[in-house]
Amino acid sequence: MSQASHASVHSVDRFVFSVPDLHEAEQFYSAFGLDVRREDNHLALYTFGHPHCWARVHASGRPKQLEYVRYGVHAHQLDALRERVVTAGILTQPHPLGNAEGVWLRNPDGTHLQLVVAPKVSPSHKSRPVVTPPVAPGHGAAPARSRALQVRPRYLSHVLFFTPDVPRMIRFSQEILGLRLSDHSGDLIAFLHGAHGSDHHLVAFAKSHAAGLHHSSWDVGSIDEVGRGSEQMRNAGHGRGWGVGRHVLGSNYFYYVRDPWGSYAEYSHDIDYVPADSEWPAADHPPEDSLYVWGPSLPPDFITNLEQPA
Repeated sequence: MSQASHASVHSVDRFVFSVPDLHEAEQFYSAFGLDVRREDNHLALYTFGHPHCWARVHASGRPKQLEYVRYGVHAHQLDALRERVVTAGILTQPHPLGNAEGVWLRNPDGTHLQLVVAPKVSPSHKSRPVVTPPVAPGHGAAPARSRALQVRPRYLSHVLFFTPDVPRMIRFSQEILGLRLSDHSGDLIAFLHGAHGSDHHLVAFAKSHAAGLHHSSWDVGSIDEVGRGSEQMRNAGHGRGWGVGRHVLGSNYFYYVRDPWGSYAEYSHDIDYVPADSEWPAADHPPEDSLYVWGPSLPPDFITNLEQPA
């Protein structure tokens, strides 16, 4: 098989979106546990101890909007990916908030994507849990509530996008980006992983009336951190969310906190991992298996796209 046929993006290098007010975004993501930095006229979202910028947030004065998604590519595969884009007739000019680096294209929903040569920042092994020393009998294991440390995510695990046509986005992600289907539930939701090794999904797509950003998911080191993350966000005034629970597809423990604009940020622990060149047994799952094994009932407005008027 040719090198071109193997070409695939390896990471979600960055997602970029705009919000009405940067101060509100700074407060939310700082409370969530990210390293939030003011850079020029926008926010850059880092995780503590990691040099990579995972997201940029711009002020627009408009409702929240997904602006573009940047994917990392190995240098020797960029030309093959560029050729696919040109052949498909979807090459485009850079997004106004981006730069001229790499290859710019639009996906079938019209969202700008950028392909750039960049280090692989998706994981190259299954996420490791935080190991805590065992507590001897006769001693309490839980920390005092007043001394519980802030939960700080370790890396961006995945991003889930809205789309009006899930099967179309599956085909595009496979044929143009080189991603591989992990699992799906009819035309309602789909999860895709990277050929170079990644968590169960780098990206996912949920059916809606329009494109948009549903949630970003951030890896933490234990189910206790998932629970403590939910508590720290409630204490910070962000009480709306879903969880704590466990997914079926991906297997991760989760808590989703609703952000000020109606989308979500997820604390995620122990997601399934797909090694490079392995075959994941992708399947079509019934709707009741597409969301969770256990946890509280799904909020009725959980999968609601507020970016575009219905």
